[in-house]
Amino acid sequence: MMVGSVVGSSGAVQVDVLEDARARVVWLETGQSCTVERHTLPADVREGDVVVDGRTEPEATALRRLEVALRRARLAVPVPPGLEL
Repeated sequence: MMVGSVVGSSGAVQVDVLEDARARVVWLETGQSCTVERHTLPADVREGDVVVDGRTEPEATALRRLEVALRRARLAVPVPPGLEL
């Protein structure tokens, strides 16, 4: 399956894992993942990048990284017993 067809029919994908010949991408709308040939991705793509219409989207990538960082920060703070959030 090519990323162009994945992105064209389902919206943005995030690159989860990059290998020599293949990559795993995750549809942002559904959370489903699939394996694609790496050569179908943009040449400058890295793990964690968001790809839309066959190109990386720096703003969407930065937003996703910020969301993950904030979520990790919340999880890192221990909640005292008896405290309800």
